[in-house]
Amino acid sequence: MKHLHPPGWATPKGYANGIAARGTMVFVGGQIGWNGDQQFESDDFIHQTKQALQNIHAVLACAGASPEHMVRMTWYITDRDEYNTRLRELGSAYRDVMGKHFPAMTCVEVSRLVEARAKVEIEVTAVLPD
Repeated sequence: MKHLHPPGWATPKGYANGIAARGTMVFVGGQIGWNGDQQFESDDFIHQTKQALQNIHAVLACAGASPEHMVRMTWYITDRDEYNTRLRELGSAYRDVMGKHFPAMTCVEVSRLVEARAKVEIEVTAVLPD
């Protein structure tokens, strides 16, 4: 896996501009902040995000993958202001689950998610090296 960073660009914080990888692709469908029984334990944004990340970690493990194999994440959030206000807590929750691996990321505010209580949904693409 190779991080792609054009010369002269500012260093990204918490994401990569791009990643080149070769191997078996693993696609993780959008994970939300409920547990394995599809029950929400909290309506708190950070709690739901940490649970969604734990769900992603569990799905990756089914393929023999782990966070360092992630090449792309897409985040769908329902409140951009809360996301920005709580970045420090969010970063801590992310590192607790995913470590210091930061793939190429996109984050988009949406008006609603399919599950009414969900505040975040995250999908991932990972690549297991050949």
